[in-house]
Order: sequence, then structure tokens, then C-alpha cells
Amino acid sequence: MVNRALRSSAVVAALTAPVLLLGTATAVAAPGTTPGRQLTIETVSNPRPALVSGGQVLVKVVPPQRAGRVDVSANGHDITSSFRAQPDGSLLGLVTALREGANGLSARTNGPGPDQRVNLRVTNHPITGPVFSGAQQLPFYCETQAFGLPTASQPFCSTPTQVSYQYKTAAGTFAPLADPASRPADLATATVDGHAVPYVVRVERGTIDRAVYEMAALYDGTPSPVAPDRGWNGKLVYTFGGGCNAGYHQGSSTGGVVNDLFLARGYAVASSTLNVLDNNCSPIISAEAAMMVKEHFIETYGPVAHTIGWGGSGGAIQQYDIAENYPGIVDGIIPGVSFPDPLSTGGPVSDCRLLERYFAGPGASFTAAQKQAVAGFASYDTCVSWDKIFANRATATDSCDVAIPVPARWDPVTNPRGVKCNLNEQLANQLGRDPKTGFVRGPLDTTGVQYGLTALKARTITAAQFADLNAGIGGLDYTGTPVPQRIAADPKALDAVYADDILNSASQALRETPIIDQRTDLDLAGFGNDVHTTEWSYVMRQRLLRANGTAGNQVIIENHATAAEAAAASVYELDAMDRWLTAIDADRSHRSHRQKVLANRPADLGDGCYLSAASRVTEKLTYPASGQCGAQYPVAANTRMIAGEGLALDVLKCRLKPLDFRDYPVTFTAADRKRLRAAFPDGVCDYSRPGVGQRAPIGTWLSYGDERTGTTPATKPRC
Repeated sequence: MVNRALRSSAVVAALTAPVLLLGTATAVAAPGTTPGRQLTIETVSNPRPALVSGGQVLVKVVPPQRAGRVDVSANGHDITSSFRAQPDGSLLGLVTALREGANGLSARTNGPGPDQRVNLRVTNHPITGPVFSGAQQLPFYCETQAFGLPTASQPFCSTPTQVSYQYKTAAGTFAPLADPASRPADLATATVDGHAVPYVVRVERGTIDRAVYEMAALYDGTPSPVAPDRGWNGKLVYTFGGGCNAGYHQGSSTGGVVNDLFLARGYAVASSTLNVLDNNCSPIISAEAAMMVKEHFIETYGPVAHTIGWGGSGGAIQQYDIAENYPGIVDGIIPGVSFPDPLSTGGPVSDCRLLERYFAGPGASFTAAQKQAVAGFASYDTCVSWDKIFANRATATDSCDVAIPVPARWDPVTNPRGVKCNLNEQLANQLGRDPKTGFVRGPLDTTGVQYGLTALKARTITAAQFADLNAGIGGLDYTGTPVPQRIAADPKALDAVYADDILNSASQALRETPIIDQRTDLDLAGFGNDVHTTEWSYVMRQRLLRANGTAGNQVIIENHATAAEAAAASVYELDAMDRWLTAIDADRSHRSHRQKVLANRPADLGDGCYLSAASRVTEKLTYPASGQCGAQYPVAANTRMIAGEGLALDVLKCRLKPLDFRDYPVTFTAADRKRLRAAFPDGVCDYSRPGVGQRAPIGTWLSYGDERTGTTPATKPRC
């Protein structure tokens, strides 16, 4: 049985509203401030007090007007001395020693005027997780030593936190620094908010949610959550790493935190190994890890003005999906060479494996141009690459990370309970397991898919080739082994994928998230074997348009795959996103957040492309491509679009219509008709209708349970 939380009123209250409870503190409001009339208390390091972790939380108390003394307590103990008055008149304090489960916080005024009291309920979870992602994978192989941390033990892989220091040299490199107070002769400086600071970086590493986390910021003395650091601009960049794989190990890399682009401008940077999709192909687990790491960062450095997501490929998937389903973890996102989610690519990836097998056998007569026309990519080499480097994620063990010992891996005879490395394993808590096979239920489907349909209509392939291709392409079984039959999705998996918005519909919080889609062109720039093709940026745009009537919150900027253009694009896009979010933060109008996002996009920020590192064109980008950017950056298609699916590419299993030979601009022989009827016994895809199981998602901040404490329950079981 696998649990999934429905968006019931109880779950909504627990996960999205500051449920009243916590403790009592005494502090005096700063003179000359203008707080509201009512006393308030809220958690700052995690705005959802039901999802706090690690035994501590940063808390903000806002006294009423003309308040005198304010007392704060936690679980009946006075903690007022932990709070410090802030310039805006509020009180900020780090509340520690929270017990696992429910904790009560309280704030109370003591004259002049009538006393006020407010309570806040805070639920604390173990720092090892989970908080809402559900049952954790076992076994789970530790890799702390890859970061210079001590050896750790399963299942939590915990180690003590370590802090080290680096500095940027005048030559532009980073070097270790034993004493952060020292000033090497070749020390560079950084400029933060208009003033120069020594370019010394504090790097903290430890373990949270079973991941190794890293966070880096310019060093200006020991950081404090209640006193701002002069070397930090108050903003956070959260980095996400690429790939997509099945997990069962901690990971040996994060999204990277010692990055001059961010640090030189005063940003702090954070990430963890479970924010690298090749270590963990679950955006839900990634969201949980990012939430917990960000909470710890704020409890170390203080409140964050806004958080910018950054990263490419699988890193882009995490940004898009976390912004859509777990809003507030990142405020604006800059996804690079993006894909929408882990499942949308599954069709083209598996198609390429099947096409490669077909073209090596019965389809050997297809020319290079015909192969390219069937695949749809600008170069057929993209399909070759999908097969070589990524299709093994659909197999049982071919993609297992080296951290997973070979004897521990699944074998149908010798180890049927072993580790399975199919990427669906990371979605076990959402999709459930097939009791017949023990594998996670699969949403992949090829039933009714007419491979090469557009190529046939263009007369690039013949009627006989079309019939032979669709009769002979076959499918994959649940272990990823090629079989003669087409692939059929599990209905329960389809239900979960759409209801839980795992296939990103762009209809929830993404619609009010500022997005700069950073599209480095890898289609026709001498990288024809790259899988990061440009059409995926337009896939997400189409979903935004269809769900919301506008994609005004998404900007796509294309650049060539040169170091100079990539650097210029990164600098501009980071600055533009910061200006966009800052303007939204400063907008005190009564407009909705979505309206503020659309209204406050910087005037110079729009779709466009780089003609060179020194020349950026701003013009509306379209699919098919047009204009100056279209000439520089043509956009192709992929296997499913060639098979007739629309640009949104959100149909995992199509609804069928009868095979009607009048629909084709060619004449089939009797033998070809017989083969096509055998290939499509129940009909062919009708992409004018919604896919099987396709529906509106049930909401954001879904919980799959906290298996250890039960304090974040999933409210609806799915067997």
C-alpha cells in the first residue's frame, strides 16, 4: 500500500497555514516603529510550521502598536532572551531544543493597554527526514567521504557538520584558507551592495535529509540569524544538478556552491546531493531536501529576501517541478537546457531505443535522412545519444550507480529482492508497485503511436516503410527488455501522474513564478549528439499558455554553445531575475501575486537570443521559429511530435480512434494494410482528445507521509 495525500481541508491547514502553537518570549519593541495593531508570531526559516525539521526554527514576532514588553515561550519555557529587535520593529529569535512532533510557541504583551497573546503550533521532524516525501529508500549507500566528511552508516548517512574556508586569488582561482581572519597577499575583493569586502568564502558541509548539503557565502565573521552579515546581500541561489536515475545512494556531487558568478555579487549559495537528479530522480524528494537545507541556511544566516533556482537539464526539471508543486522554496527560476519533468522525456527516450533497434535490423534500408525525419530531431544523432546514455534508466540494473554493490542489485533468480535501478523507483511512493512484478507501476505507453506519421505525410518515407516500422518497432517490458508487443501504461500510475502533477501541467504555482528559461543551443551548433534539444522550452511554454491563457511569466533566451555567450547570458539573466523579484517584493499594491509577477517584469527583459556575446536581440520567440532568432536558432521536433502529438507533449497514453486508411495521403497495399491492422488492433492515437487518465491536479504541497514520526500523514491510501 502506498499513501498519497489528498488536498483535504486538514492537510491544507497543516501544510499551508501557520497553525497556531509554539512558546512565550519577552522582548521590547524598538522605538519609532509602526507595527500592526495585532500581535503576531510566525516561523521564518520554514513558513510552514507543520514541516519544521532539525530541532530548531527561526521565529518572528511582530508587536502591536505602542506595545511595551513582549514575552515569548516555547513549550512553557521562557525564551525571550533569544529574541533581538529588528530595524522594522519586529523581534527575531532562533528557537532551539524543539522536541520531535508538536511544540507550542506563544507570544504575550505586557502593557500598556490590554494584554494580547498568540500561540503557534510547530511540528518538528528529524533532520534525517522524511518530512513529506514518504517512505525512504532502503538500502541507502553513503558517500560522505566524497566531500571530505567522515565515513557514515546506513540508513541515515549522518556525519558532523564541517566548516572550511576558501579565498579567491587575484589570479581568479579559489584556494583553501586555514584562518579566515588572515589576509593573503593575493586576496581578491568582492563588491556587495556597493562596498568592497574581502573575497573569503565560508563553506559549510553536513548531512540533512540523508543528503550531503553544502552552503557557501562570503565570510564576515561568524554568521548569525538575527544580525545581518555585511558580506551577504540577503539573497540565496539554490543550485540543482542534472541527470535522472533511480537513487539508493547518497550521491557524490551537489549542484555546486563555490561559484564566482554568485559569490562575487554577494549571493549565498546552497545545494545538496539529493538536489542532483542523477542521484535522485524524484522532484518530490528534491523539494523536501531543498526545503530542509534552505531552512537550515536561514537558521544560520537569517531571513532571505528571495531565492533563485539555478541549474540545467535535470536541474531545470527540479526547478520547474518544485516551483509548480511546492511553491515558496524557490521564488524565481533560471532553468537551463530544460525539460519539463522526468516523465515527459520518457516517450522520446524509449522511442529512440526502439528505433535504434529497428534501424539496426528490419529497418536497415532507411536512409540517414529518413531516420532523421522519423525521429524529428535536427540530427538523428540525438536519438543515438538518448539510446546510448539514457535509455538504460528503463532497465532493471543497467544504470545502477557504482556506489551500489553488484551483489546488492536485483536479479530475477539470485536476488529478486535486490536493488532495482529503474528510474521509476524514485516515484514508488507516488505510483505504487505492481504486486505481480515488484516493480514500480509504469506510466510509459506506446499503444496506438504512429511512428513516422509526419514523415509519411511529407512523403519522406514510403507507405511500405511506414507499415513496416509500426509493425516491427515493438516495445519494452517492465525490466526494459525489448519485446515484440507495444508498451502499455499501468492505469493506476497514470492516475497518480496527473492527479499529483508529476507530469508538470504548469497549471498550479508555476503560473505565478518568474521564469527565465536559459536555452543554450545544442541542436545545430556542432553538438548534434546532444539530447538537450530546444523544443522542450516551447513544450513548457505551450503548457503555460494552454493552462493559463498566458506565458507572460516565462522568458526564453537562446545563446550559442560558446563560453563567452554562456557567460554573458548567465550574468544578464541572474541580474534580470534579481531585478524582477526585487520589484515584486516592493510591490505593495492589492494585486494578486500572479498579477504582480506579470506587471513587474523588467522592461528590458523579454524573449530573445544572443547573436554574439556582445549582442542580444529581444524579440518574441515562437514555435515554429521565426525572426532573427529563428534564423540563428531553428527549432526541430522529436519522435512523439512526428507521431502526431501536439506541442504540449502531455499525453502519456493516448485515446484511440479507429484505423482509417482514408486519413493518409498515400495508398497502402493489401499486405501493408494487414500489417497496420495487426500493429493497431484497437486503433491509433487520437491526439485531439485528452490522454487516458489526464485530469487537473489536486493541489500543491502534497504529502506522502512521514514514515518515522507520523506527524505529516498522507490522508488517502492508494493500494
